Amino acid sequence: MRLFGLLGLFFAIAFCADGEAAAIDLTTTWAGILSLIIFVVGYFFIAAEENFHIDKAKPAIFIGTFMFLLIGVYMLINGMNVHLLENEVNHLILEIAQIVFFLMVAMTFIEALVERDVFNALKYNLVSKGYTYRKLFWLTGILAFFISPVADNLTTALILSTVLLTIDRNNTNFLVAGAINIVVAANAGGAWSPFGDITTLMVWAAGKSPFLDFFALFPASFIGWFVTAFLLSRIVPNTAPHFDVANEPKVVMKKGGKAVIFIGAFTIFCAVMMHQLFHLPAMWGMMFGFSLLSLYTYYFKKAHKDEEPMNVFHYMSKIENNTLFFFFGILAAVGALHFAGFLNYAVSLYDKFGSTPVNIGVGFLSAVVDNVPVMSAVLKANPAMGADAGEAMSQWLLVTLTAGIGGSMISFGSAAGVGVMGKLKGIYTFGAHMKYAWMVVLGYIVSLIVWYVQFEIFHIYF
Repeated sequence: MRLFGLLGLFFAIAFCADGEAAAIDLTTTWAGILSLIIFVVGYFFIAAEENFHIDKAKPAIFIGTFMFLLIGVYMLINGMNVHLLENEVNHLILEIAQIVFFLMVAMTFIEALVERDVFNALKYNLVSKGYTYRKLFWLTGILAFFISPVADNLTTALILSTVLLTIDRNNTNFLVAGAINIVVAANAGGAWSPFGDITTLMVWAAGKSPFLDFFALFPASFIGWFVTAFLLSRIVPNTAPHFDVANEPKVVMKKGGKAVIFIGAFTIFCAVMMHQLFHLPAMWGMMFGFSLLSLYTYYFKKAHKDEEPMNVFHYMSKIENNTLFFFFGILAAVGALHFAGFLNYAVSLYDKFGSTPVNIGVGFLSAVVDNVPVMSAVLKANPAMGADAGEAMSQWLLVTLTAGIGGSMISFGSAAGVGVMGKLKGIYTFGAHMKYAWMVVLGYIVSLIVWYVQFEIFHIYF
């Protein structure tokens, strides 16, 4: 389905192309055609990584680098100015570095919080209260919605899906409904924060929307999730799970956990302020926060010699480097398609159908194609979203919303969904999700209605 969605995107772009020439148009050359084929084949292996038992980072890095090599060989053979290619790659490296360093620091903080048992303490407090399944369903959903804007949607979904298994491993109705609820809430929560999802981070880093304006998506994100959660809650039993507090060891946050939380919050503040006030990349503030965490771990080791030491580089060694390399590869591959001229045709989709229909379609496309290459393609194409700054702003926020929450419509449509499927193997499956997918689609439609009323009718911005 992901491959068909990707092919559909390219056929739509080719069909709607108006024939405008790009500064460099390699779309009809052997290098351009071969690059496109390599991208589609490589993305097939990325989408089917579980079938081929290959990490998605490996084909992503290959296509991201090899496509540029092909283009470089073609330009050299035909006596073209290779400095244009050099400038493109240098610009692309800057874009990718901002995202990768940002995510690297964010992941390091998450690993520090995990090691300090911050999330384990949260999990114990939830399951030891004697709440009913339905109340736990709502609590995990609310936590997913409000944690994901800071901790990213994948990490949030993995942590809270573990909570579901801790509560009960056998109650299928609770587990399936709870898993869908967490995925939808994590993706919806990530859509209204520049830190909540890689696509929102990309839009913010590209300067398409100021930091505060993302919060204007809160009503659409929250109400859409709430509608889906309300429908799902009807199938969750209203009885209490068995949990013997006396036989379960109490989990408390380790010393230093609160300090890491404070430094993490201050790091986000620094990232925002440096970007807003000094126009520096947000990753600069994140790296400054990383330096503070490094100094604190040094202080902690000296001041608390009897406590388990904190090691920031040990936390770094536990982050998912394959995820970072996947982002490098896929963003580089989309950059190659842009340089070859393919994404210039995507602008005609907006010219032909208008910004709103296409941006809504991006949400459905992101359900079958990973939202990272889809959003990267939109940003690289850089279509004129509106006649004035206000309309353009609302449309960029719309595509941010749809790309963020659209992946919830199918179980494998988002990183959060894939992660939860891995945690709840045999329970939260494609079939189990599709049984209730209409609830998710209804929530998606409600989000769009809220966006339309807020931005197009009342023109309410933050």
